[in-house]
Amino acid sequence: MILTAVLVLGAIGVIFAIVLYFVAQKFKVLEDPLIDEVAEVLPGANCGGCGKAGCRAMAEAFVKQGNMDGLKCPAGGEEVAKKVAALLGCTPEVSDPMVAVVRCNGSCANAVAKNNYDGLKDCAFANSVYAGESGCVFGCLGLGNCANACQFGALSIDPETGLPVVDEEKCTACGACVKACPRGIIELRKKGVKNRRVYVACRNKEKGAAARKACSAACIGCGKCEKTCPFGAIKVENNLAYIDFNLCRLCRKCVAECPTGAIHAVNFPPLPPKKETPAENAPAPAPAPAPTATPTPAAAPAV
Repeated sequence: MILTAVLVLGAIGVIFAIVLYFVAQKFKVLEDPLIDEVAEVLPGANCGGCGKAGCRAMAEAFVKQGNMDGLKCPAGGEEVAKKVAALLGCTPEVSDPMVAVVRCNGSCANAVAKNNYDGLKDCAFANSVYAGESGCVFGCLGLGNCANACQFGALSIDPETGLPVVDEEKCTACGACVKACPRGIIELRKKGVKNRRVYVACRNKEKGAAARKACSAACIGCGKCEKTCPFGAIKVENNLAYIDFNLCRLCRKCVAECPTGAIHAVNFPPLPPKKETPAENAPAPAPAPAPTATPTPAAAPAV
């Protein structure tokens, strides 16, 4: 009986194995081996900066499209783009390198805390129930969602200022921190020539007095920067100035004009001291001496 049961079970197993084999052959999906090659050269961070579910999905999109038009791996940069282009037999798209920028001046010194938050250490949760320790509903909450989202270690919270700090060398502009920030404080901007950038480090859209009450270095929407920009790169809307990095020529005239210091100029050499004109250096001329009256000699007496 035992032998019969073993033989029956063995026969059933063989029959099912044959059936599964033919079913697998019938419905198998043939995959282009090029997908594996492209996936191999991608960073493998699965950061989602490309807009796909992960690096594997991005590799499939590359191979399916056959070129790189409209597709870019921000984490891989130019080096990875060249490798992918070589595998696909196309020309890589050339684009300006980007970097994450923190548009908030609300440090502990500029935005003095008026209360103490003692809730869940999560920016998304705090934003839904809380204005912020300084009362600015547009400012950074400093709870580190952006730093936790960065898979490259490019973001950290400065304990002295309470604001995120971006390491330019590590930042790949994947955009994970941008998506993680519930207040839209972090923006991807062009690195600029020699890594130099000019931007408004503020997102406060309240009127001047209310903005300054929350933060001493807030943009007050005065419009001085917009008027002084010779290239039309600055627009003031909803009480907030914004610098278009595609139009900005890095002249820094707006930086000197901003009365609150809301505009930041990054990686620039210090401005040279203002030269005084010769008229300013020359000593004031001495006053001319008053003319002295010459005494008239007395007339000789008549003889």
